Amino acid sequence: MTEFDPAPTSDDTQHRWQTGTDTFGRVYDVVLGVTSPTAYTEIAELADCSPNAAKKHLDRLAEMGIARAERDSRPATYERNEGYLEWQDASRIATELSIEAIIDRVEALENQRTEYEAQFETTDPTAVSVFDHDDHETIHERMTAVSEWQGVIRDIRLYELARQLSQNDGHLIPA
Repeated sequence: MTEFDPAPTSDDTQHRWQTGTDTFGRVYDVVLGVTSPTAYTEIAELADCSPNAAKKHLDRLAEMGIARAERDSRPATYERNEGYLEWQDASRIATELSIEAIIDRVEALENQRTEYEAQFETTDPTAVSVFDHDDHETIHERMTAVSEWQGVIRDIRLYELARQLSQNDGHLIPA
């Protein structure tokens, strides 16, 4: 079964979709909730539309960079494009915060990253073995720290993207 969040499960949600959202909007909502490659037929079922309509809209979303398509599989599968979601988050940050606030946040995040690197004596959180201890509490603490460290790295990337968007009036300059 496909991982999906949030699934339209309540009668309220179904009613809202039927009265307030067109087919494209329902397919969009579903694909953003899909966390693994999912057959377009399953997306159609979740979006309460025909498979042909779902496939047409999914192909459009893939062309827009919102979804990723694997059209060679049978049936074709689709999933959300994490890069699109990251860009969307960065755009929101760029709109809500000043460049100075973004730069301050990046500096604070970089300090946190440096602390994690010193704590674990590596610059790569994936190189840390959290199970090198017998104590359950220590293992849990290390797992939490590594997870938070990975979040810090993601946030640095996100805020740096937001800074670039702000400084370039919403347009990224290729590296």
